[in-house]
Amino acid sequence: MAEKTVIVMPAYNAGRTITGVFSRIPKQFLKKVSEFIVVDDGSKDDTIEKINQLKKRYKIRLLLHEQNRGYGAAQKTGFTEAIRLKADIAILLHSDGQYPPEMLPEITAPITDGSADMVLGSRILGGKALKGGMPLHRYLGNRVLTAIENLAYGLNISEYHTGYIAYSKKALNAISMTKLSNTFHFDGEMILMASKRKLRIREIGIPTHYGSEETYLNAFTYGIDVLKIVFKNFIGKYDF
Repeated sequence: MAEKTVIVMPAYNAGRTITGVFSRIPKQFLKKVSEFIVVDDGSKDDTIEKINQLKKRYKIRLLLHEQNRGYGAAQKTGFTEAIRLKADIAILLHSDGQYPPEMLPEITAPITDGSADMVLGSRILGGKALKGGMPLHRYLGNRVLTAIENLAYGLNISEYHTGYIAYSKKALNAISMTKLSNTFHFDGEMILMASKRKLRIREIGIPTHYGSEETYLNAFTYGIDVLKIVFKNFIGKYDF
């Protein structure tokens, strides 16, 4: 029996980019995708209009947040729906084009072959983060924070701050995601919780692209918040 694969795509003011992301998905992989779960997180532009146009070509389930609730909240909505649909594999794919849809086959392969429960697309393993346009201060911050997280969590992961992740059914059901953040820290918290659940985590090197996408992250605040998560884990706040 074929595995049920869904793609979860948070979308916030992604009207300029979302059509291009769909067009870059490999045609052979498209045949494996049962459904796209697109969560519009209170967009103010023409994102919903573009999604409705895409519905004519792709099997899209559009879920709406009437107001912006946050990147993590959008993922919770999407992955909760994936669980309800009994998906075997659910992949987080951004709607801004920063992560390569062309690598969907590679990021899902370790789950399909049974060697992983969670797969991270690592810009660091790809070795081209800076060449791909990642700002130097973000690259350096990424490396420092990852080193601290590895030391604190007892892991050896190249990057905790990726937004390109594939989950198995086992992983989605093992992690109490509703207890995690509604912010951009959701991804890192999911990695932390996966390690606590003794899930098998693999990384795949990916290229990265920083173009004209609008960022909603303040790098300094983000770094401070990561350190707060490390401390909260140290005092047992993630022991659930």
